[in-house]
Amino acid sequence: MTTSMSRAITVTAPSRLHFGLFGLQQDEGRMYGGVGAMVDRPALKIRLLPAARFECSGSLADRTQDFAEHWAKFHGAGQLPACLIEVLESPPNHIGLGVGTQLGLSVAAGLNAFAGLPAAGPRELALSVGRGQRSAIGTYGFVMGGLIVERGKLPGEPISTLDCRVDFPDDWRFVLLRPAGGRGLSGEQEEQAIGGLPRVPANVTERLIAMARDELIPAAATANFPQFAESLFQFGHLAGDCFSARQGGPYNGPVLTRLIGWLRGRGYAGVGQSSWGPTLFAAFPDQHSALGLADLLQQEQPEGSLEVTIAAPSNRGALVQSALGEVSGTEVSD
Repeated sequence: MTTSMSRAITVTAPSRLHFGLFGLQQDEGRMYGGVGAMVDRPALKIRLLPAARFECSGSLADRTQDFAEHWAKFHGAGQLPACLIEVLESPPNHIGLGVGTQLGLSVAAGLNAFAGLPAAGPRELALSVGRGQRSAIGTYGFVMGGLIVERGKLPGEPISTLDCRVDFPDDWRFVLLRPAGGRGLSGEQEEQAIGGLPRVPANVTERLIAMARDELIPAAATANFPQFAESLFQFGHLAGDCFSARQGGPYNGPVLTRLIGWLRGRGYAGVGQSSWGPTLFAAFPDQHSALGLADLLQQEQPEGSLEVTIAAPSNRGALVQSALGEVSGTEVSD
């Protein structure tokens, strides 16, 4: 595989908030499924530059190398393109923001563009770097942005089927907060945790699907913030209950549980936990009200030091840019 011209490629990907799964393991029918959203901060950014040979640099260099090798094998490339992949910006790993998927798909989209390949959709991007084995919210969100609902995977399907995707109102905001230094589950630890959980009763899965279909999605689509906020909390609480055997409740441990209680007790309705945490989120109708919570958190400091970020919805997904243009990618800008 050769590069059609020497160029610098930059990929900027949003972060993924996971509001909850519809279900877990089943003998038949769809597994997993769920609802999530993309936000513009914290962003993941990589850059590909021409080089004498393939190499990676930055805080996630090892994972970048692994994804690139997976991509080369998928495309039947004898060797990787002669380029340097630099990880310029990234959230910490394993904090509930889907960093692994966003990095993997960024590497795939960046290498596609650098090598002059046609644009790839969510399925091909995910398969090329081995992502989307359970949830595909981050995969669809990387390409499309917005509020994502996926149906779940049938046996033999490579990634979950997209159910629907909706734009968020541009003014809405999410305040992200997490205890400093906190980490969630990943890799083998996550596999073991999910494997040890009891099945989600069919009536609970049906209720979660109905909440997404009848409450969350219509509220976002019609910019009905009060309905969206309350249904977001109710959905996340019920979905989190399915993980109580591992978390000790709807949220992952006493610190996050107390933080959710603190937020709800002060009138913030649309709160929840992203994936396994430790990132929590609170939804707001505008920047001003989001700043109000950020100021309050700084003053009161519940549960000690917290990392706080105000994020806007990302309705466009990842951005692939080239200094010379004419690049294949998710979204291309000169």
